Amino acid sequence: MLLVLGAFAVVPILLPWLVARIGERAFYVAAVLPIAAFAHAAVLSPAVLAGDIPFESYAWIPPLGIDMSMRMDTLSWLMTLVVTGVGALVMLYCRWYFRGKTDNLGQFAAVLLAFAGAMYGLVLTDDLVVLVMFWEVTSVLSYLLIGYYNRRAASRRAALQALLVTTLGGLVMLIGVVLLVVDAGTSSISTILAEAPTGAIVDAALVLILVGALSKSAIFPFHFWLPGAMAAPTPVSAYLHAAAMVKAGIYLIARLAPVFAIAPTWRPIVVALGVFTMLLGGFQALRETDLKRVLAFGTVSQLGMLTVVLGYGTRDAALAGLALLLSHALFKSALFLVVGVIDRQLSTRDLTELSGVGRQAPVLATFSAIAVASMVGIIPTIGFVAKEGVLTALLHEAEGGAVWGIVALAGIVLGSVLTAGYGIRFLWGAFWTKRDASGDRIPDTEWPDPPIGFLVAPIVLASLTVVAGVATPWLDEVFAPYADQAPLATPGVTPAEHPAHLALWHGFVPALWISLATIVVGAVVFWLTRSWRPAKRLLPFTAAEAYNGTLRAIARLSVLTTSLTQRGSLPVYVGTIFVVFVAAEATALIASDDWVAKLDAYQTPTQLFVAPIMIAAGLIAIRARKRYTGVVLVSATGLGMVLLFATSGAPDLALTQILVETVTLVAFALVLRRIPSRMGEHNASVWPVARAVLGAAVGITMALVAIVATGARVEEPISDAFPELAYQLGHGKNVVNVALVDLRGWDTMGELSVLILAATGVASLVFVTHRADTLSRFIAPLPASAARTRRPLVETAEGVKPRGADGGRMAWLVGGQRVRPENRSIMLEVIVRILFHTIIIVSLYLLFAGHNLPGGGFAGGLVAGMALVMRYVAGGRYELGAAAPTDAGRLLGTGMTIAVACAIVPLFFGAAPLTSTYFEATLPVLGHVEFVTSTLFDVGVYLVVIGLVLDVLRSLGAEVDRQAQEAREQQGVAAS
Repeated sequence: MLLVLGAFAVVPILLPWLVARIGERAFYVAAVLPIAAFAHAAVLSPAVLAGDIPFESYAWIPPLGIDMSMRMDTLSWLMTLVVTGVGALVMLYCRWYFRGKTDNLGQFAAVLLAFAGAMYGLVLTDDLVVLVMFWEVTSVLSYLLIGYYNRRAASRRAALQALLVTTLGGLVMLIGVVLLVVDAGTSSISTILAEAPTGAIVDAALVLILVGALSKSAIFPFHFWLPGAMAAPTPVSAYLHAAAMVKAGIYLIARLAPVFAIAPTWRPIVVALGVFTMLLGGFQALRETDLKRVLAFGTVSQLGMLTVVLGYGTRDAALAGLALLLSHALFKSALFLVVGVIDRQLSTRDLTELSGVGRQAPVLATFSAIAVASMVGIIPTIGFVAKEGVLTALLHEAEGGAVWGIVALAGIVLGSVLTAGYGIRFLWGAFWTKRDASGDRIPDTEWPDPPIGFLVAPIVLASLTVVAGVATPWLDEVFAPYADQAPLATPGVTPAEHPAHLALWHGFVPALWISLATIVVGAVVFWLTRSWRPAKRLLPFTAAEAYNGTLRAIARLSVLTTSLTQRGSLPVYVGTIFVVFVAAEATALIASDDWVAKLDAYQTPTQLFVAPIMIAAGLIAIRARKRYTGVVLVSATGLGMVLLFATSGAPDLALTQILVETVTLVAFALVLRRIPSRMGEHNASVWPVARAVLGAAVGITMALVAIVATGARVEEPISDAFPELAYQLGHGKNVVNVALVDLRGWDTMGELSVLILAATGVASLVFVTHRADTLSRFIAPLPASAARTRRPLVETAEGVKPRGADGGRMAWLVGGQRVRPENRSIMLEVIVRILFHTIIIVSLYLLFAGHNLPGGGFAGGLVAGMALVMRYVAGGRYELGAAAPTDAGRLLGTGMTIAVACAIVPLFFGAAPLTSTYFEATLPVLGHVEFVTSTLFDVGVYLVVIGLVLDVLRSLGAEVDRQAQEAREQQGVAAS
């Protein structure tokens, strides 16, 4: 089972490539995996029936007790067959539904197959936390599937609506899961059900879990997202909204009901909301003229019925509920696929526009009638068996005086009447010959015969409703182990003398007469409402309008909050942070009655020399009237830290600090080019006294915190063991670097993500329409021989090229000729050309030496970045393109990929993420050589840092230069 789940994770990645080559025929290949999963579940059937439940487990997060465990009992076995079997047929159906279409088809196929895998994992996992993870994965994938027609506003809105509703319900459910797991002391579903914990916490957890289940299965008040999701392609509706996704909530209810239905909060929620949803959906289905929306609201109604029956929690209701779950998956997915055939052939689903289709498509009409017969409950379909079993179970509860049994029975009877009504309405609307208001026959709709392959899936699914009905005795034996987990009756109700069983014919029992009565009354309801045009609404507002109103209210509240708190003033933001800091820390300091300080006047004489200079630079920066002067003075404090680190035994920190200060100074200089050099009167400080007081308060508070912190330690620091751990675990002598890439690799992974986000944010603010490199293409195509000639560049129709051999001053840098004369320095070009490659070599040395000597990927990347800064400063933006003819995003992505790979690869060898190993050998020339695999992680850091510097240079440097040049050219055109 775990292997099949892994295949569901890998195969979808290959589908876009396959679709690009063989088109929609790739769905045949996509269907192979669900078929294999179906066959695997079928092979395990004897073990499941014998009670020898297949179980596989992999310890995923041992500290939290979370396992990737798979358990196939009766309920999981049935859901697995539904998810994989219907999924395979839908895949085959997609081959014909999407024939001739290519837009995003590869992505659609991949997402649909991945969704099938997520549902496969959801119904088989035995870990409640992992179930929540699969739960949210299905929400995200369904968002992509519903929004397949992304150019249509309706599809985008429907996808977002489904995502928000189901994700919000999932988050509420997560809280309930945490409460239940903590109370039970385990996340194993089978263990929790076996121990059956009780209490107020469990009751609260069950309510929260039910919120998630009801939102996923479109139960009132979350029902409105499902009809809106009909904007998706019909195969999505057939699979997600009939057989798979909406069944996730039903599955969870069915999983918990045999044990927790006796909880005081369970039945009032499940029965009341289920009955109301069934009646609301059935009534609305009678009002619709779109065949797909008729089925959509019918699905809402049927989901309400499934919630009532499977959630009721008695043995007979559970047995009938499984039969009802199977029948619904078969007949509703078949009917959705029938609508897809009609829509694909006629380009309409409006039942008022269809007439006489049944005579022209007798096969399609026949099997549609079979599916509707199962939905309505007509012998010999499985729907008849399930309906009779439901009525029998609830009749016994009602006769015993169970209040919720009476409510459930009344709701099921009324809902069955509506089901018969909209089921007949569907057949009449899709296939019957219509007559106009005057009684004249409407001409038949011309029907082009579809390919036979297009009809296979709905025919098979409709036929299975009859096959399952005939095989009822076998199904009774199969479903019994699940039903036997529930009590025979509600406490206080006399159990039946003999537990119910599924059968195609029980004789003329009361449930049969009630079922026949609902069909007859349903036919009358259809006859009375077939031309009914009711009012658009029954209540002042609908659930969808409440949803939209809530979103608008949230948007307005966010605008109001933003306008009140985000004033566009950086001093206000910083001042607010400082005020909160002083208030919070000062309160903590004053409240403490045990201050211990361990202070030295100084540790090294260098501190006596450096500290006054740093203080003086900070004070002078306050009074600086030029922006660049202020930046340089602030950088002086950072350079002072370099000396303090270097003289305190931290050469790594000193090296990194000086490189960071230099790169930061360059970034500031690039930004300040577009800002006036002097600060005008409008930049003068407001409330200077208040600012001075606040600044002094922050300084004093921070000093006191530092003083108190010196005596706050009560245990030996863990860092004392780092030197030994660095060599034992990381096989390196540079404690700082080993800690970054090995001992605390996860922290570095997070920091890399922050760097990439920062680079992306900077680029998105500067690049208006795109982020792609537009500079290197001017230089990169130059032949190497042309670059070596160092000839001056000229601009041609093909781009920037070197001037011919007809003379002209040589260019030390290929981009130097593009620099404005007043900004060009030949001496700088010569120095940069001589030093660039040496600096790159130094950066590589720092990269590979950093495991045992000062350096590492971060320092090496900064040094390489400084080499790029030199090329840009000396030769301008075109020289930057020549120095780095690649996109910064590729470097960032490649570096992050390498780092992530270093975390994932050890898992395949049974080790923890980011576990490193080393290799050593004696080579002829180099002698004894050691290589630690964490060096690869450092390579990822190296590439990310270079990508960050390059992104800053491209955005704040080259792109700003380009925009400035365009502005000058436009001014020149306007002047001329």
